[in-house]
Amino acid sequence: MTSLIPSELKLRESLQLLYSDPVLLERAIAGLRSLGLEQTQSLDASIESDVDLLRRDRCGFPEVVYGSGKSSDLIVEILRRQQRSGQDSLVTRVSPDQAEAVLRALPETRYNPLARTLRLQCGEVDERCSGKVFVVTAGSSDRPVAEEAVETLQWMRVPCELIQDVGVAGPHRLIQHIPRLRDAEVIVCVAGMEAALPSVLGGYVPCPVIGVPTSVGYGASLGGLTAMFSMLTCCASNVVCVNIDAGFKGGYVAGMIASRRAGREH
Repeated sequence: MTSLIPSELKLRESLQLLYSDPVLLERAIAGLRSLGLEQTQSLDASIESDVDLLRRDRCGFPEVVYGSGKSSDLIVEILRRQQRSGQDSLVTRVSPDQAEAVLRALPETRYNPLARTLRLQCGEVDERCSGKVFVVTAGSSDRPVAEEAVETLQWMRVPCELIQDVGVAGPHRLIQHIPRLRDAEVIVCVAGMEAALPSVLGGYVPCPVIGVPTSVGYGASLGGLTAMFSMLTCCASNVVCVNIDAGFKGGYVAGMIASRRAGREH
């Protein structure tokens, strides 16, 4: 199998003839990476996929694998390719059967059955930033979505802590955590039913609150639509909202905010 695009080593050797300054050389290589001008290696011909190994260069973090609908063999092959490239791997929405197959092939993978995620880190797990992200749930029924956010943050190597079951039905439970929450870089707030918690929490903290509505609730909760509308119309100015049950998205955006702030401080 051949490629018309040279490997990075060849590319570096060629560009060195044009750029004697090491700083300019690295900028040129980074610019070409961002355009995808690097050698690509296809998966086995029997497996249809094109792994985006340049996602980390363009966007800061590797490609995340959405597990639903994919074969176990495909997931294993994608993870192996990411590992060979020195990239951390995260798979979301995996079934128990998928997880069992991946763990047989890659036993060092971490499986979280509640979050329905698989996570495989390269090398030692060091944290990318010093600031902390808190993931807060209104009720214990919201925990699966919150766990997905936590697993995402851990894959991003962002320190995080889970605070559970502090919904507005027992407001005293939230108050005891406010001193710690006020030191957060970002808070991911996971809530179903009427989703009042983000509004209350937003009025106590000086940081962004990313609301994650869940499909938890009775009839008029409309499968999470009521919670989503509540978060979207929240009067606390620091509250924003992602999709229903989107723990990954809430965790990912929170991790990006924390990581970028840490990068500016260093």
